[in-house]
Amino acid sequence: MIEIRWHARGGQGAVTASKILASSVIREGKYAQSNPDYGAERSGAPLRTYNRVSEKPITLHCMVLNPDIVVVVDPTLLKTVPFLEGTDENAILVINTNKTPAEVREKYKIEGRKIYTVDATKIAMEELKRPLMNVPMLGALVKVLGDIVKIETVEEDLKKTFGKKLSENALNANIRALHRAYKEVTAE
Repeated sequence: MIEIRWHARGGQGAVTASKILASSVIREGKYAQSNPDYGAERSGAPLRTYNRVSEKPITLHCMVLNPDIVVVVDPTLLKTVPFLEGTDENAILVINTNKTPAEVREKYKIEGRKIYTVDATKIAMEELKRPLMNVPMLGALVKVLGDIVKIETVEEDLKKTFGKKLSENALNANIRALHRAYKEVTAE
């Protein structure tokens, strides 16, 4: 089982991205959960959301305390939340930043842990014209997950989730953002 913890702010769409990931994994015949964890629901407040992904049924139904993967959607949270909490040297970090993985490692004194970075903010602004980094971060996470879930399945679930809510242009922009981050994520 792979346990994932997302760090974001209210209104950035991390909970939606987590749900899309779980739906995609389930559609591919595996097991998944998506569980949000936030206090007072207000835009801009820090929040966490969790995923569990497995080849076997998942019997745990609680917060993820020792994540295998940590996704940081909002880079300002690197300074304010304990994003490494509960991780060990084998954890994987997927961080929205314009810095390289080596620069992130040095700046935050991170030992062990594989670091992936993607400039999801830049992708969101160029493709979506708004700072909605959830879809680019989802694309980066899908790449990191490897053969756990296909990007094409995630794209289909993205269309199902947003298809009736967004214009065709906005939906296509989200799809471009998903694929760009999938291609642009870098590892140390």
